[in-house]
Amino acid sequence: MKLPHHNRYDYSPITQRKDYDWPGRKRLAFVVTTNISWHAFGKGRGHDNAKHGEPQTNRNYSWRDYGNRIGIWRLFDLADDLSIPLAHNTNSALYDYAPQIFERIRARSGDEIIAHGRTNSENIHDIRWEADEARLIREVTETFTRNEGKAPKGWLGPGLGETGDTPDRSADVRACCVLKADVQGFGNLMRAGTDAPVRSALAEAVQRWAPPAAITETGSGDAVLIAADDPVALAQTARHLLDHVYQAPGQPRLRIALHYGDVQSRPRDSDLRPEIVGGDAILCAARVEPVVEPGQIWATEAFREQFLQRPSLWRTTPLATSDGTGLFNVKKPGSDEPDNLVRLYRLES
Repeated sequence: MKLPHHNRYDYSPITQRKDYDWPGRKRLAFVVTTNISWHAFGKGRGHDNAKHGEPQTNRNYSWRDYGNRIGIWRLFDLADDLSIPLAHNTNSALYDYAPQIFERIRARSGDEIIAHGRTNSENIHDIRWEADEARLIREVTETFTRNEGKAPKGWLGPGLGETGDTPDRSADVRACCVLKADVQGFGNLMRAGTDAPVRSALAEAVQRWAPPAAITETGSGDAVLIAADDPVALAQTARHLLDHVYQAPGQPRLRIALHYGDVQSRPRDSDLRPEIVGGDAILCAARVEPVVEPGQIWATEAFREQFLQRPSLWRTTPLATSDGTGLFNVKKPGSDEPDNLVRLYRLES
């Protein structure tokens, strides 16, 4: 008998799984999460503790109103007293109606924001078509990214609403390894009319050598962005990219930066294949790449920490700075960005 089934994972009894540790070989993860929502008054869904799905009433609106005016602030104070970081499932409508809540979240250390829809007065099940669900999730994600300068850490549907497609439509933010590469002097190649073979060589190298299940972006022709889980495999990819592109006419050289951190991706509307849409790791790798010596692979401390957890014959050599601190300021030149000081290492096989 064949029953309807999902494609998320295969059955795996706990007795047959590999042992798992959190980062730092920790065995237990504990998280405290708040739900901070905003409801329309007298309209839309209400949700009542006594009976799920009840319409709006003055009673069920008032205790949510109390939560935003008083309750959440007392929870902030309690978490401060206990030095506990919080995760917050938040409606994007709060930017319009209670922006002070976000100010307090930003002022705290270690708090994270999880997208929780626009308002809890609506639910994913109110939406009829997949394209509309994707549009709503994209709108919410873009609102958080615009206001916070980075994407939210995940998605929880308003009222816990979800369809079978929601996990595919949600913006996925996860920590992984990032490779950012660029062809040195590509403008000169374009002016000389010799850029086409280099574009082809870079695209061929990515297609051939990118790690399995990696997310790759080569649309610009002279640059590549790869996100993958295995740091050693990504370092090997970097070596292959350097060698393959160097065989193109003019022997062009790549600058390659490796970093580890949060990457935001989402399924393409056309074919549902993942595409990179942002994340702290993407920004950092993009800032490091211009300072890399052509023909070399440089990695950040965050990448190196992941890299050294796996066996390999690669060497990581710390890079010195002129001031002797070993810290490179990779902020974008001429911008209002804050200083971004990182330690860098040259990878050599």
